[in-house]
Amino acid sequence: FPSEKSVSTGTAHHFSFLLNSTDYRILRMDEDHDRMYVGSKDYILSLDLHDINKEPLIIHWPVSQQRKNECILSGKDTNGECGNFIRVIEPWNRTHLYICGTGAYNPVCTYVNRGRKAQEYIFHLEPGKVDSGKGKCSYDPKLNSVSALINGELYAGVYIDFMGTDSAIFRTLGQQTAMRTDQYNSRWLNDPSFVHVHLIPDSAERNDDKLYFFFREKSSEMGQSPVSQSRIGRICLNDDGGHCCLVNKWSTFLKARLICSVPGSDGVETHFDELRDVYIQQTQDTKNPVIYGVFSVSGSVFKGSAVCVYSMADIRMVFNGPFAHKEGPNYQWVAYAGKIPYPRPGTCPGGTFTPNMKSTKDYPDEVINFMRNHPTMYNAVYPVHKRPLVVRTNVDYEFTTITVDQVTAADGSYEVLFLGTDRGTVQKVIVLPTDDLQTEELVLEEVEVFRQQLYVASAEGVTHLTLHRCDVYGEACADCCLARDPYCAWDGKSCSRYSASQKRRSRRQDVKYGNPIRQCRGYNSNANKNTLEMVQYGVEGSSTFLECQARSPHACIRWHVQKENSDRKKEFSIRGTREGAALSTQQQELTRAPKKKK
Repeated sequence: FPSEKSVSTGTAHHFSFLLNSTDYRILRMDEDHDRMYVGSKDYILSLDLHDINKEPLIIHWPVSQQRKNECILSGKDTNGECGNFIRVIEPWNRTHLYICGTGAYNPVCTYVNRGRKAQEYIFHLEPGKVDSGKGKCSYDPKLNSVSALINGELYAGVYIDFMGTDSAIFRTLGQQTAMRTDQYNSRWLNDPSFVHVHLIPDSAERNDDKLYFFFREKSSEMGQSPVSQSRIGRICLNDDGGHCCLVNKWSTFLKARLICSVPGSDGVETHFDELRDVYIQQTQDTKNPVIYGVFSVSGSVFKGSAVCVYSMADIRMVFNGPFAHKEGPNYQWVAYAGKIPYPRPGTCPGGTFTPNMKSTKDYPDEVINFMRNHPTMYNAVYPVHKRPLVVRTNVDYEFTTITVDQVTAADGSYEVLFLGTDRGTVQKVIVLPTDDLQTEELVLEEVEVFRQQLYVASAEGVTHLTLHRCDVYGEACADCCLARDPYCAWDGKSCSRYSASQKRRSRRQDVKYGNPIRQCRGYNSNANKNTLEMVQYGVEGSSTFLECQARSPHACIRWHVQKENSDRKKEFSIRGTREGAALSTQQQELTRAPKKKK
C-alpha cells in the first residue's frame, strides 16, 4: 500500500514484536488514524504507519479450547488450521472496525473499537458483539476470500461451507435483502479463487454503481481437462434479486474473461492465465481507474508471470457486447444471436437507462431467466496495447502481488510498480515509452524484504542478527573481496549484500580464492601481482602512527619502510600499535608501505 504519509527513512523496518502467531496476510491501512491493521492467526494488530515497531496495539482473539478440540476431532488440523485466522478487516464507522475470522472452521465476526483519534490508543474487542461469519469469511484459512463493506453492507467472495465446495458472492448485514450467486451453478462460479473486489461507479447516477470482483476459476469443455481462466465479474449494488426466479439471488451478475498473453510470431498466444493480484490505480476521473493485474502460468510447461493493464472503457465495451451461449454440453460457445430482452440483462434498476424501475423485482421474468442462463460475456477483455506491460519467463520466481505509486518527477509523472515475488523479494519497476511506440522496462531495485536472520538464545535473552553485515568489511574493494563472505560483494561503491540479479560486471566477489588483485583492478590503482599497496608519506624526524585495521580475518598486514632514492624496502617491526599482529596468513598479502621523505 503506497501511503501519502510515507516513512521518512529509506531503510526497511521489520515488525519484531514477538507473538506466537503466523499468517500475517490481511492488511488494512487507516491513514486517518495513522495506523496499519494486520490480521494474523489469533491476533489483530494495530501498528504505527510511520514505525511498525512503535507502541503496537494488540488484540488476542483465539477460539475456545472446546472449539479447537472439536475442529481437531473433525480432522482439520493437519497444518494448524484449527485457529482463528483473521480474514476480514473492514471500517464500520469512524470509531469501529468489523472483523471476521475462520474460528477453527466455524467463522465468527465481531466489532473492534479503534477510538476516534490516533492519540487515544484505543484498540479492543467490543464485548458481547460476536455473530456468525458464514457468508462473510471462509471456514478454511487456505481458501482465499475478498470483502468490501459499503453503506453498512458486507459484500464477500467466499466459500460458505465446512467442506469448501459451495462458493458464492454474498451480501449480508445492512437493510437490503441477503443475496448470493446461484448455488452449485458452474456457469456462474466454478471452483473460484477470489483475488480482489472494488467499487467502480459507472456514472454520476449512484444507482448505476457496480461492484467488480476479480477471480480465477476452472473452465472445461467436453472432452478437455479443466483449465484456469481469469475473470472479472460485476453486480449492481441495488440488486434485490428476482420476483419468481432467482429469489434472493443476484439478477445482475455478469462475468467476462481477462486475457493476459504474448502473441507469438506464429500467431499462437502464450497465455498467463492465472490471476494472482489486482491493483486499482485511481485517476482524476473516479469512473475510469487504471486496473493492473498480476498473472502467472498454470501448468508445469514453463514458469512465468506478467503484469497486464486494463482500461474501464475496454471492460465496459465487453459487458455491453454479446453474451456467450451454447445449446448443450456438446456444443461450442457462440455469441448469442437472439433477441435481447429489455431492460438489458446486467443493467441496474433506477439507473440512467432504467429510471422508472426501482427494483430488480420489477424486471420481467424473461430478463431474469436470461440472466440465469447467460452470465458470461462472449468477448474477452484484452490489456491496453494488446500486450503485457511486464513479462518474466525463464526465471526462478513468479510475481505474486502488486501495488503502484504515482510519482511526480522533474520531467513528468511516472507510475512505479512494486512487484512482490514468491521468493520474498520486491522488485521496483518503471516502464517508459520509447520513440518507436514500444516500451522500456527498468528494474530500479530489488529489495529482499524478509531478510535471513540468525536468532541467538541464552539465559540473558534472545537476539537476532542478519546473516550478512557487509558494511563491517570497510569501504574498499580489496577489503570486501578479502572478506570471502558469500553474502557480500563489492558493487562499485561499497561492500553490500550480494544478489544474483545484479549485473555481473558491476559486482566483485571471490569467495573461493579471495583474490583482490583480479577482482579489484581499477579500484586499487597501486596493485601489483602479489600485493595491494597503500603509500603513507612521512617527514624525517617526525613520528607517524601506522594504523591499518584488518577488516577481514584473512588479511595479513605488513609494513615496509623505503627511504628516498632507494629501491629497497625493509620490513618494519611494529610495536605498541593496536593493529600490530598479523591475524592469519593468506596467499595474497596485503601490504601497507609508508614512505619517508626528507
